[in-house]
Amino acid sequence: MAQDTILLAHGSGGTLMRRLIDEVFVTGFGDAGSPALDDAATLEIPDGRIAMSTDTYTVSPLFFPGGDIGRLAVCGTVNDVATSGARPLYLSVGFVLEEGLPIADLKRILVSMHESANEAGVRIVTGDTKVVERGHGDGVYVNTAGIGTLAPGVSLSGSHCKPGDVVLLSGTLGDHGIAVVSIREGLEFSTDLRSDAAPLNHLTAAVLQAAPDVRCFRDPTRGGLASTLNELAGASGVSITVEETAVPVRSQVLGACEMLGYDFYQVANEGKMVAVVPADQADAALEAMRSAPYGEDAAAIGSVAESPAGSVYVRTSFGATRIMDMLVGEQLPRIC
Repeated sequence: MAQDTILLAHGSGGTLMRRLIDEVFVTGFGDAGSPALDDAATLEIPDGRIAMSTDTYTVSPLFFPGGDIGRLAVCGTVNDVATSGARPLYLSVGFVLEEGLPIADLKRILVSMHESANEAGVRIVTGDTKVVERGHGDGVYVNTAGIGTLAPGVSLSGSHCKPGDVVLLSGTLGDHGIAVVSIREGLEFSTDLRSDAAPLNHLTAAVLQAAPDVRCFRDPTRGGLASTLNELAGASGVSITVEETAVPVRSQVLGACEMLGYDFYQVANEGKMVAVVPADQADAALEAMRSAPYGEDAAAIGSVAESPAGSVYVRTSFGATRIMDMLVGEQLPRIC
């Protein structure tokens, strides 16, 4: 590219836009891209049901320890599709680029997306780019949509939780949110704290194979574990109790939350999965989770009861019980 930064003309549909696509996007995505560059990708989908999800990503800063906006976009949509029990196959990507964004930063984001897609085993098959005036886009926004296939008989839903079920969590809470805010606010920790952004489709597939009656998966992103469990309790009309001593969380995350006044149950995650499973399959599901990539810190953290319906509680290390509230308002702006 002759230019070092994004220009408004890169979104005009003319020569500069074509060069941006050919020399930056196609090169950045490599064999994950669609070489035909048609307005639509033609895909092979097996007979049966598909799952589809879409999300838009905005984070400040664009790059942070453990990831960037590109890895967030790929992993987040892969994980959303995987929560249905589907096997993610294809992604579309849409970019809103701000005039003045360094081309080098865009290339770095595309490489990250390519590597994350390869890790997840999905293909980026189609996309779109728009450019907005300087000061109107905060660098780059990314939209991704994902499609996956569902095996016969797989039907997961947050409304399927039943009394007696066990709640599993695939790893430590709050890593992503605290990693991002630490860079944004210039905080320093004694150890390296990194975002947990990761594709979890292989983990969910392993859990489904070990525990075929899984009720549901959820990735506790914005609003954290607290919002996720409250949504499940409300959808199923059940009560969920979390054992605080069983919840994995890093000491530096706890320290940062205490310093900043955050509840770590409400902090965003980008590489964690919640699974609700029948009690008689919980041990097998937990072992599968721990054996899968990104699940080595998995734990059984709680249980489901009949009442009071729609309520979530935390049993503390002192034996007391308190309500686990959903996040109200915006705890960490521009986090994912």
